[in-house]
Amino acid sequence: MAKLLQAPPKFLLPEWHIANKSQYSSAESQRARSERLVAESQRLVDEIEKTTQRTQSDVNKKIEQRLDEIKFWKKELDDKLDQLIKETEVLFTFRTRLEKALESCQEPLYIAQKCLMYREQRVGIDLVYDEVDRELAKEVEVLQGVISLLQRTLEETSEQLRLNRAAKYHLEKDLKDKFVALTIDDFCSSLTNNNPDICYARNVVRIEPNSVSVDDWVDFSNVNVEKADKQRNNTLALEALIDRILSQTANDLRKQFETVNLALQNRIKETKDAKDKLAMHLAKVMDEITSQENNIAALNKAILDKEGPAKVAQTRLQSRSHRPNVELCRDVVQYRLIKEVHEITSNVGRLKDMLAQAEAELKGLSRRQLSLHEEIQVKENTIYIDEVLCLQMRRSVLHSDF
Repeated sequence: MAKLLQAPPKFLLPEWHIANKSQYSSAESQRARSERLVAESQRLVDEIEKTTQRTQSDVNKKIEQRLDEIKFWKKELDDKLDQLIKETEVLFTFRTRLEKALESCQEPLYIAQKCLMYREQRVGIDLVYDEVDRELAKEVEVLQGVISLLQRTLEETSEQLRLNRAAKYHLEKDLKDKFVALTIDDFCSSLTNNNPDICYARNVVRIEPNSVSVDDWVDFSNVNVEKADKQRNNTLALEALIDRILSQTANDLRKQFETVNLALQNRIKETKDAKDKLAMHLAKVMDEITSQENNIAALNKAILDKEGPAKVAQTRLQSRSHRPNVELCRDVVQYRLIKEVHEITSNVGRLKDMLAQAEAELKGLSRRQLSLHEEIQVKENTIYIDEVLCLQMRRSVLHSDF
């Protein structure tokens, strides 16, 4: 039992001193290392804090720069979108003017064609291809040309409006993306180390596979701006073209319209003059018919008046032929009576010849009267067509500058 409870061996005093010194040395060495580590840790903490602050400040600065870039391009896009919208609205106005101009050409074209159709209803010698026909045909040609030009320009305008809508769509889409990016980066710019919205996120340190470079980003917006500028410039050029077309076509149509009206007025005056001359000649012919009828009556009376002298002369000859014997003498009376009978017969023949001529002339005058009547009716028909049907209908057309 005593052997089991033996006391541990005792160390020598020098060993004790050596052990203490060893502990002192180890503690000092451990403390020194710890102090150095504390100092180095503090330096590392300070360095990392400065680096972190510097990096965060640089990131904040770059976010601000990025915000400025986005704001710059957003303003560029906004300006181009505003310009494009305004010019598109103006182009819509021009398209409306084109549509109204195209519509306003239909009635003049219908009237010009109607006038040509009406003038085909002229009769006789008045159915002539005159200046009015030429100018009306030219007016129809001008109107058809204007309608064709306006239709082509209207198609170009509709296509330009489509291109403007496409450019506007791309601008608005780009602006929408810029707004979202601006909102996100603005939120990022507002974050601080003490912000309650901050948190750890997984798998964020990566480059998105569908991301683009800064140059591509700039090029994308720049292309949208250039396209918008191109369509805006095309719109301005088209508006100027439409304005010139509308002005020129309106002038051409008005000029031709007035030319046709003037030709109609001149033709109406010419026809009225011809009608007045025909009426004057008709009056003279009718006076001559009356005169000729009186002449025929006088000739008939003259022929009738010769019956008495003829009967007297022939009765005398008849009576004297009964003279007896030698009294049946060829005396002066006998010869004069014979001459008188021949003379009366000859004169009656001459009167009858004159009567036949007078009656033939009267028939000729009657035919001329009928012909003049018919020709006056032809002229009246022509005047009615040109003055009432054509000219009044044309004056009802309101020609505007579109």
